[in-house]
Amino acid sequence: MAQVDSFSGIVIFVTAARSRSFTDAAEQLGLTKSAVGKAIAKLEERLGAQLFHRTTRSISLTADGEAYFAACASALDEISTAETALGPELHRPVGRLRIDMPAAFGRRILVPILLNIARGNPDLQFTMTFSDYLIDPIEEGVDLVVRFGELQSSSGLVARRLTSQRMVIAASPDYLAQHGTPHQLEDIDNHSCIVGYRRGQPLSWRVHVGGEPKRISPPGTHQISDGDSIVEAALAGLGLCQMPMSLVRPHLATGALRSVLDDISCELIDVHAVWPKVAHLRPKVRHVVDTLVALGEQGRLA
Repeated sequence: MAQVDSFSGIVIFVTAARSRSFTDAAEQLGLTKSAVGKAIAKLEERLGAQLFHRTTRSISLTADGEAYFAACASALDEISTAETALGPELHRPVGRLRIDMPAAFGRRILVPILLNIARGNPDLQFTMTFSDYLIDPIEEGVDLVVRFGELQSSSGLVARRLTSQRMVIAASPDYLAQHGTPHQLEDIDNHSCIVGYRRGQPLSWRVHVGGEPKRISPPGTHQISDGDSIVEAALAGLGLCQMPMSLVRPHLATGALRSVLDDISCELIDVHAVWPKVAHLRPKVRHVVDTLVALGEQGRLA
């Protein structure tokens, strides 16, 4: 019985760690908040370690809790994978898939695709979150992450390239009429620029100079953390922006934006799907990744 109780406590712990709330964990598990709290306390007593920092408003993992969560979450995922492999659902995407994606690219490109996948797979449920900074899917309890740009190597993660997009420097016709069109890299310094903003820092732009890729720091006239809002600022005539082609293509087609410096703004940026490494890739993850790869090959993610 002790082993059964401890296993139950581990499931409760992992659920609470992922939801960052005893209340949310209780709702997911069909328990009372008090029962969740008592189970965590009992687990901490058995381990002889505090797993959570608790305040009246929130919980967060301690250093011991982080280490224990990484091991427990991985073990539970392995158990889930093994159970799936033994049952009739081996090749059918079922269950909840938690996917995190860049906000603007996610809303415009990925969400319609995921909704179409959901329509065709009634036993597959999505939890979609949007963030533009790289997260650790293991730590955040996410099954699949989609990200632009280079990825830091990690032995615990698997990455697959979905597509590549050109980074485009663009501005509104009104802005260019008032401030002139830049014709060379140095001209950027004399323009207002709308740049991304992440973790307290303005983001650089990607250019090609002398056939080599290079990062530059344009004037950060306006610093915005959301891709759609960067494009809106450019449409409003506030300056130059550099964004992936998928986010500016509709506006280039209508003439609401015009691309400039195409000879140096020709850098391709990769889009990757990233997921935690497991012994057997779960059908729900495989199905979504394979669908995205196929659409990327068809040019439908660009």
